[in-house]
Amino acid sequence: MTDAPILGEGALSAEALAAANVHPESGLATDYLNHFNEVVMLLEMIGDMPEMADDILDWKPCPYEAHFVRTGYAGADTVIGAYAAVPHALKAHFQTIITALDDALGEAQDKLRAEDVMGAVTLAAQDIAPLLAAARAAVHGRIEGDGIDESQADQAEVDALFG
Repeated sequence: MTDAPILGEGALSAEALAAANVHPESGLATDYLNHFNEVVMLLEMIGDMPEMADDILDWKPCPYEAHFVRTGYAGADTVIGAYAAVPHALKAHFQTIITALDDALGEAQDKLRAEDVMGAVTLAAQDIAPLLAAARAAVHGRIEGDGIDESQADQAEVDALFG
């Protein structure tokens, strides 16, 4: 029987985690949030750019590990290894948020299919954006919403887009 991976040790050393853009305490990578950031930005623009509807409708949920394999992320092995070491409570919290994001984005897609563009835009602002902020906080090891430093969440979003 092999030992469970430990953040900060062996293949998950601080240097390896930093190189793969993995938070050293949570074991989560901001790059996964790109999967959501892109479609949320499209939803925010859909009112002025209805031609973006097809791109939004093409979006599909993608599990954490699969995202890194699918995108050919350079540090995928480290990211996936670190995910196995994420503390159980944090991983459960993160997965709950991701499931809610997947569901809310599916609902926004349903609204677009029904030609309710403003409903999709409203859903993005009122439900999806706060869920994405909670996911960013979870990447930084926060389970509760109290005391979240939004400047860190904003930087995490930037890092996720360009990291």
